[in-house]
Amino acid sequence: MSARPREPAPGAGFSEDGLLDGRVRLGQRRGSYRAAIDPVFLAAAVPAKPGESLLDLGCGAGAASLCLLARVPDTRVTGLELQADLVQLAGQNGRDNGWGARFLPLSGDVAKPPPRLAPGSFHHVLCNPPQLSAGRTRPAADPARDLANREGTARLGDWVATALAMVRSKGTITFIHRADRLDDLLAAFSGRAGELVLFPLWPGAGKPAKRVILRARKDAATPLRLAAGLVLHRPDGDFTPAAEAVLRAGRGLEL
Repeated sequence: MSARPREPAPGAGFSEDGLLDGRVRLGQRRGSYRAAIDPVFLAAAVPAKPGESLLDLGCGAGAASLCLLARVPDTRVTGLELQADLVQLAGQNGRDNGWGARFLPLSGDVAKPPPRLAPGSFHHVLCNPPQLSAGRTRPAADPARDLANREGTARLGDWVATALAMVRSKGTITFIHRADRLDDLLAAFSGRAGELVLFPLWPGAGKPAKRVILRARKDAATPLRLAAGLVLHRPDGDFTPAAEAVLRAGRGLEL
């Protein structure tokens, strides 16, 4: 479906960016948190199939949701976002890309999900939570950026708990997070899910991973597996062909 002409942005502080080589148009706030490559890789790691329903916790302006909708036809994504203006922007982004009927952003707190989100009703849950732990970093000058980057009332364990509550039995939960918080992430999943797969994103060959994708399956007992991961950059700084296949061609990741 072709994208509709974009409605006027709600103010001069917004810009339009392209993801997946322009297949996804994303309106974003200037001077605040802006989606980079993390949501694209997150969406690529979800093993969704046509006809399935997904929940994007902390959907922001909709970057991960829209990348998934572009890759997997006939899927439906519900987004949950704390910042009301981002909920409005995500809805507009969905309509501008022609997927308004497949993308429903809702306003709400991950720590206390709205009643219309029925537990156990989603095939998959994806999440790019705030990366910085509460109390260990200074607040950002921009309140919206701070909400996106630093944990508030909802801590990492709350994000994992809500994801597990909302996904159906045998459904998957996929997180992307900082590699230096992997111990916190694994602790939150410990004893509550199985078939965990860790997929490191290496910034370059021989360099320590800064991001890791973790995927788990509810009510599964398969042991944890460490995947080979993906190298993002060549020595000259350009993206590797494997990274380009995800970022531009919209290819899914095999975890």
